[in-house]
This record gives sequence, structure tokens and C-alpha cells, in this order.
Amino acid sequence: MAVTSTQTGDTVTIQVIGRFDFATHRDFLNAYKDLPRGQKKFVVDLSGTEYMDSSAMGMLLQLREHGDKSQPVELINGNEGIREILRIANFDKLFKVA
Repeated sequence: MAVTSTQTGDTVTIQVIGRFDFATHRDFLNAYKDLPRGQKKFVVDLSGTEYMDSSAMGMLLQLREHGDKSQPVELINGNEGIREILRIANFDKLFKVA
């Protein structure tokens, strides 16, 4: 499991590799907590994510509260199973899922 982040301009991309569950909470929070609240656009790259549980969904909601309210958090590159989990939970209404 690994969480990395990169920043380009006002966009921060967070990549989650492996399992996205409670064990990643600290690393995920550290990827954005020191950035100014409400001033950054966030993209979460799920291309390397094998598994996601409800605690990961809670972390995404916390990230949503931290980001720029005028720009939805983007969840990109999730595999079919992860996209289905997000759809069932109606996260496609709260996030931009691509």
C-alpha cells in the first residue's frame, strides 16, 4: 500500500496503490492536510488501487470538504469493480468519476 501526491499549479493528484482501506488513512490524510483548505483541486488516481472499502469512501468525503468547493474532486482510472462501488454508493453524484 502506498499513497503519493504531486502538485501541478492548483491541482493536487493523489495516487493510491494497493488496498484503499483504513490502513491508508494516515498516509492519505498526510497527502493533503498541510495544503490550504478550499484552495486546491484534487484528483485521486485509482489506477493502482486493487480494493476499496467504506473507510476509503469516508476518506474521500473528508478530502471533498478540504478541496475547492467550486471544483469537484475527480476520481480517475478506477477499475470496473471500484467504479461499480462508487456508482452504488452514489459517489458519481458527489465526485467527478472518470
